Amino acid sequence: MATFLYRVGRLAFRRRWYVALVWAAVLAAVGLGALKAPGAADEGFSMPGIESQKAFDLMEQRFPGATADGATARVVFVAPKGEKVTATDNRKAVEATVTDLADGSQVASAVNPFQAKAVSRDGTTAYATVTYKVAADDLTDASKTQLDQALDQARDSGLTVDAGGTAMNDGGGAGGAAELIGVAIAAVVLLVTFGSLAAAGLPLLTALIGVGVSMASILALSDALGLSTTTGTLAMMLGLAVGIDYALFVVSRYREERAKGRAPQEATSLAVGTAGSAVVFAGLTVVIALAGLSVVGIPMLTKMGLAAAGAVVVGVLIALTLVPAFLGFWPNAVLRRKARKSGRVQAETRDNGGTRWARFVLRRPLPVLLLGVVGLGALALPVTSLQLGMPGDEAKSTSTTERRAYDALAEGFGPGFNGPLTVVVDAKGDDDAEGAASTIAKEMGATEGVVSVSPARFNEAGDTAVFSVVPSTAPTDEKTKDLVTTIRGERPGVESATGATFEVTGTTALNIDISEKVQSALVPYLIVVVGLAIVLLLVVFRSLLVPLKAALGFLLSVLASLGAVVVVFQEGHGAGLLGVETTGPIMSLMPIFLVGIVFGLAMDYEVFLVSRMREAYVHGESAQQAVTSGFRHSARVVVAAALIMIAVFAGFIGESDSMIKMIGFGLAAAVLLDAFVVRMAIVPAVLALLGDKAWWLPKWLDRALPRVDVEGEALTRAADTPEEPAPVGQEAARV
Repeated sequence: MATFLYRVGRLAFRRRWYVALVWAAVLAAVGLGALKAPGAADEGFSMPGIESQKAFDLMEQRFPGATADGATARVVFVAPKGEKVTATDNRKAVEATVTDLADGSQVASAVNPFQAKAVSRDGTTAYATVTYKVAADDLTDASKTQLDQALDQARDSGLTVDAGGTAMNDGGGAGGAAELIGVAIAAVVLLVTFGSLAAAGLPLLTALIGVGVSMASILALSDALGLSTTTGTLAMMLGLAVGIDYALFVVSRYREERAKGRAPQEATSLAVGTAGSAVVFAGLTVVIALAGLSVVGIPMLTKMGLAAAGAVVVGVLIALTLVPAFLGFWPNAVLRRKARKSGRVQAETRDNGGTRWARFVLRRPLPVLLLGVVGLGALALPVTSLQLGMPGDEAKSTSTTERRAYDALAEGFGPGFNGPLTVVVDAKGDDDAEGAASTIAKEMGATEGVVSVSPARFNEAGDTAVFSVVPSTAPTDEKTKDLVTTIRGERPGVESATGATFEVTGTTALNIDISEKVQSALVPYLIVVVGLAIVLLLVVFRSLLVPLKAALGFLLSVLASLGAVVVVFQEGHGAGLLGVETTGPIMSLMPIFLVGIVFGLAMDYEVFLVSRMREAYVHGESAQQAVTSGFRHSARVVVAAALIMIAVFAGFIGESDSMIKMIGFGLAAAVLLDAFVVRMAIVPAVLALLGDKAWWLPKWLDRALPRVDVEGEALTRAADTPEEPAPVGQEAARV
């Protein structure tokens, strides 16, 4: 591996113009493809194998032509204090607004609340449901403007008017300021780490090129593979983060080799052969974790994972080819200012912060280990009270019209009104379909926790009925989950009595089913991902205990970061500091996201840090000296890489979307804990306690595993005699 990558680095350095032109051509080609590609149709969220999805599929089959996936807007009217919406003037204003809302080219229907009996018992609140012919993503600006103008005109009459529903979705997501903040902080970290504008700018430039190639590829293939802009969100976040980190490690090793007296071409080749090997295996662990998301069985999550894995592969390829090519163009620009001015590159022989920290841990490994494990364990305790769900409008800021509409409906009609259950009765083959549906509706209406049941609506064939069940509790309340379980538990008795079957769906039931499926998929996912990564690390480190320690450390950091998410977003401690106005269940996909993404990134730090220790150990140093050597060469770079990751992810905490805010906080916390507690404290403490046993491997397993020479032993033997440090100007001339 090291020898092959050495040749790749040398070729990229010598043929730098060709490499640069090839990447420019690739970027231009995928960019042109992205511009010409038709937008992918929004297939919506689906999760095969759960009852809610089966019910939705049955509705689409038995009610052909129904706009089941069309956008909807629920417009809520609240009368001024002391008045009722049924008063003459208020009623006229409401009806005029409904007429205006119905007058749109994309509107399928706008239901008058007084005809649909959508008025609260106290008469203070009413709502009108607007249904569109197209999905939310396909709504035109004209349709959105018409909706906003109708709301403004209704407000002028003195009514309090707000709206929720999918039509109010602005399509926003991670982007814009979040990335800019992350890139700006990353630039500062790189500048402090390298002390050179060129050295700081090179990883940023190559990472942005990689993200450009990845995002353009996703857009170009969106129609063929069914991808969407949402699919690319994770690819953008990870592509930017790992792209910077991988280039950072190669440039750092290049400067280290130059300090040993290597000529620019030789230093570049050795950097790619050694640090590049670590980049390849670190990238593989990330790809394994992301591709493993397909185990969960959610098509959207599978696409997001594979797209992000593709972005990581692009980042690895750029680090191995474009970075050495740029080093060929500017071999001295990435050196420190002092080296450029003095004309000589000198090795750093004095102890640095990494060395001093390693010695501190080596002197007292047991206290450091216990403190780290106990601290992470304490942070992980809140996970025991974890509640999963899908935050809706109730989690949005009170400054949004969606949140105000949600609160108004809850106050006027009850907390369960915002999350009705949809029951689909399949009476095909039953002689009395109406009687069966009526019996099922009465049974559910008598269930404790049910406020009301709507009249059944039949399809044209008369063999399928749909009605709504309104719970007495809020969509995210645990009692609502218990109610869904109770209703489904009554199915065998109802089916035997009526001969018809039914299924429960709707947003609330869907969220409950998603949470249960994600929880059941988490353990298999962990087994697949962690198992494959342990095998990979066995090959890299040729040790039995180091991979196991890496996996256990990762589990600690993930549980601790998930505990931090629970403390802030579920229990509300410190939520105000992050702009979180409402606490509630943790997003169902959050544990999977944390496990998948953080595992890959955690293994990055493990590979980069421990591979230098392994390299020193293989070259004759004692176990404790190897730990110190690893920290001397890698600690500062790993710290910089972690700070960059944290900056990129923390930038998303500023987003208004609560789910993106939660993901950004969770990932930033996980990287912080894994890099600074697990990798920088627990890892050296464990290695110090194990000593030579850390690198033990059974002889039969040693013979069975392939040798990839990640530590570059062959390269070190080939370049055993370092060159005399030459003036920088003469080195540039030799290039």
